[in-house]
Amino acid sequence: MPVVVVRDDGQRAQTGVVLAALGGAADLDCVRHAARAAEPRKAALRMLSVWNVLEYVGLVAPLMDDVDHRRSSEISAVADRIREEFPGLTVTTDVEKGNSTAGVLVEASRDADLLVMAGGRGPRLIGPSPARITHAVLHHAHCPVLLVPRAGGAAEPEQEKS
Repeated sequence: MPVVVVRDDGQRAQTGVVLAALGGAADLDCVRHAARAAEPRKAALRMLSVWNVLEYVGLVAPLMDDVDHRRSSEISAVADRIREEFPGLTVTTDVEKGNSTAGVLVEASRDADLLVMAGGRGPRLIGPSPARITHAVLHHAHCPVLLVPRAGGAAEPEQEKS
């Protein structure tokens, strides 16, 4: 069941943007939730995928270009599906590189009314604790966060080590 976490002081102006964080095609259901949230608000949907460049340290530059191209293609395919299912919705896509996935998402949340992301448990954690990226975003996002459970309860990928 999806959960919304609101840390609001009531001072934020509405931006007219719902931000969907996604890692790839597996997060289509999460993006659908974001589209359903954006539609009645008449908000634009911004799909943001972040890949942690530190994951690829030591790999040759052409491989990094290939990863970037594959990620962009996958996100574009998800965006096309959402545009088809929600024809009246303005949908934009961004793929950003960074050394902190959570940091990029938190910064992007400054310009959003709602951040929608797939939530899951970290694979090495016991109990219902959220994974690192989710945990950081929940504590630092500048807008409410809607966590959508991953299909089958799969864990969030561990992209960062702190």
